[in-house]
Amino acid sequence: MTRREPAAPQRDSAEPPEEITAERAPAHTLDGGTPTDQEPERQTPAIRASSAQSGSGDASLLLLTRAQMRTAPQGGAPAFLRKTLTIAELEVRKLRHDPSDIVMRTVQPALWLLVFGETFSRIHVIATGRQSYLQFLAPGILAQSILFLSIFYGIQIIWDRDMGIVHKFLASPTPRTALVLGKALSAGARALPQAAIIYVLALVLGVQMNWNPLALLSVVVLVILAAACFSTFSLIVACLLKTRDRVMGIGQVLTMPLFFASSAIYPIAIMPGWLQVVARVNPLSYQVDALRLLMVTGSGSLNGLWIDVAVPLVVTAALITLAGRLYPRIVQ
Repeated sequence: MTRREPAAPQRDSAEPPEEITAERAPAHTLDGGTPTDQEPERQTPAIRASSAQSGSGDASLLLLTRAQMRTAPQGGAPAFLRKTLTIAELEVRKLRHDPSDIVMRTVQPALWLLVFGETFSRIHVIATGRQSYLQFLAPGILAQSILFLSIFYGIQIIWDRDMGIVHKFLASPTPRTALVLGKALSAGARALPQAAIIYVLALVLGVQMNWNPLALLSVVVLVILAAACFSTFSLIVACLLKTRDRVMGIGQVLTMPLFFASSAIYPIAIMPGWLQVVARVNPLSYQVDALRLLMVTGSGSLNGLWIDVAVPLVVTAALITLAGRLYPRIVQ
């Protein structure tokens, strides 16, 4: 009788699938992706945004380059305004930590009104019509204070660059125009205490001020607009020259010509003919004319309020657009 060998256990005809380990698995299968025969292309620094196709569950990939990412909509006008006000608030916060700057800047307009204004009011050498010279001078001194405050504002961005703040701003998705506009608005906020001080001094000196609430609100808007205009110009100079000494030098060269070639301390009608032409193209003349109409009683406007507002507004918009393009050059 023959001895039968025990039957070997039957095995399935199909071998069990080979276990996929982390070492042998493709990189795109470890995160739940679908294995493919080819390695997917690297898409850095582009970003992926999937949009579902109509009627199917598939999604298409939209690649945005860095240049497209800077120009892509970031939430529209509300988001732009929010970012602009955030930049402005950051700059105003610096003033809150150093209020002595406000006190120091009150000296110069006080001297102009108390010394220059009182003296020329007594000698009557400048014809100002039916109003006193102090009444004519007060809006001009406010415009002068805004000019002197804003024309050196570009120095601050150089300090920010040296501290690395500008690099962080440029690395953020905030539009360059929002960065510039935020700094321009902060310059206007810094100029508002100057307006309050000049109102108080003019009231003490007996100047007949216009206390209409609408007129006061209009003065606030004009002060912010004037400060934004000259501070943005200073920022452009800083982006081009890139050093504090050069920006300071340009500011010192321009402040006096802009001030004396305007209607701040004397009427345009008594200027020489060539100086009248310069005064007509000087944005400060239009700002002074608008402030004089709104601040004091009995004053008229040479150009009309709409022109006095439109000219600085157009100039400021053009400067902000140019500054937004030049802003990255400050770090180059």
